[in-house]
Amino acid sequence: MKRCAFLFLLLGTLPTRVAAHEMRPAYLELRETAVDNYDVLWKVPAMGENLRLGLYVELPPGCTNVTEPRASIVSNAFLHRWTIQRPGGLAGGTIHIAGLKATVTDVLVRVERLDGSAQITRLTPTSPSVLVEASPRLLQVIRTYTVLGIEHILTGIDHLLFVTALLLITRGGMRLVKTVTAFTLSHSLTLTAATLGFVHVPSPPVEAVIALSIAFVAAEIVRRRQGIEGITARAPWVVAFTFGLMHGLGFAGGLSEIGLPAGHIPTALLFFSVGVEAGHFLFVGVALSLISLLRRVRMPMPRWAELVPPYAIGSCAAFWALQRTLSFL
Repeated sequence: MKRCAFLFLLLGTLPTRVAAHEMRPAYLELRETAVDNYDVLWKVPAMGENLRLGLYVELPPGCTNVTEPRASIVSNAFLHRWTIQRPGGLAGGTIHIAGLKATVTDVLVRVERLDGSAQITRLTPTSPSVLVEASPRLLQVIRTYTVLGIEHILTGIDHLLFVTALLLITRGGMRLVKTVTAFTLSHSLTLTAATLGFVHVPSPPVEAVIALSIAFVAAEIVRRRQGIEGITARAPWVVAFTFGLMHGLGFAGGLSEIGLPAGHIPTALLFFSVGVEAGHFLFVGVALSLISLLRRVRMPMPRWAELVPPYAIGSCAAFWALQRTLSFL
């Protein structure tokens, strides 16, 4: 019963338009192609068919356009590409994102040098500028990719609903620890393999299977309430490990949009994974704390209320599965 109240709180945080990964950052890439010359890619999330966020790039003084910006729309985002030149390069200059203070999104800035090294910085409404450095700093890479991992999982409603479903069917204790550990190991394997290019699976089918995995566990919860114990109730860690492989490919899709700094690929990959796991355990910790708190409050509910959480989770998952399947058919 208390878990029902927890799920009501969780679903109350969902946007009115049910979708996963709504909070998408903007992305700015400046890739040095010759001495003092840079190819610029500016990607801004679309807010509708012909609308985009009001974010604009302000480059360091002395930058001139070698080519005019070319605009296109790809994957629900506005893309602008052009080439710039700045005597002496960008090092020591400040890049500012105008309009960022008025939003709740982030901007990921990647400056790639001729030697393959890169500076990756996450800009926020409270910190909309970055100073371009002559060489990347290890601590900056660690901080940036850890935060990106945490944000990726905490804004990924589909992944969180899968974890919530596992939480409901394991009911805490060592079974939950084993289940979360299995999920961690499996998605870490595919995240690493896909990011490093050893495995390649198109994103749309992966996202559809992730939605189906949520629906499967939700159905298993209903079956258990009816006295039928499926494989998830008997061995949740097996299901978590199996579907975790697909969730790892989903995490890799998010990481591929960000890219990895050439000089710090193992570090960036490791700490992105660390951030994802930190986000997982933060969510599980908050969920268990809420459930523990609700147990202290006498809240009488009818027996049918126990079926509300799995049906709510399953409905969201079914919608996503249909939506994502239709996107690649």
